[in-house]
Amino acid sequence: MTDASPKTRQTLREPPMSPHLQVWRWHLTMATSILHRATGCALYVGALIAAAWAIALAQGPDSYALFKGLLGSALGKVVMFGLTISLFYHLANGVRHLVWDTGRGLDVKSANASAVLVIAFAVAATLAVWGIAGITGAL
Repeated sequence: MTDASPKTRQTLREPPMSPHLQVWRWHLTMATSILHRATGCALYVGALIAAAWAIALAQGPDSYALFKGLLGSALGKVVMFGLTISLFYHLANGVRHLVWDTGRGLDVKSANASAVLVIAFAVAATLAVWGIAGITGAL
């Protein structure tokens, strides 16, 4: 095996950046699209928590008490709050996409207005559910 001369040796170049990183500026509908994907991933975690709940319930009172203690802790409540807002956001944005699939609401003004509506619904519904839970003593 021979060494290549410096003239024939190619230098490694950095791969080019994706054009979207240079062209697009952040806007509300882009953020809601990314948030829709993130909340979908968060709901997978919620499904695992629901499965753990069912397993703890099936294993008996001691396991279930341990599980309830974990979800009743401060960290557990933060996770459950995050899952609640993820659920409502993903639901509302899914309905928004269904409307878009009919060909309505695709102009910039309508898309931005529906994005604000989706976020407002998710926050309001989450606060309502957690407020009712607090009033009824479920927290």
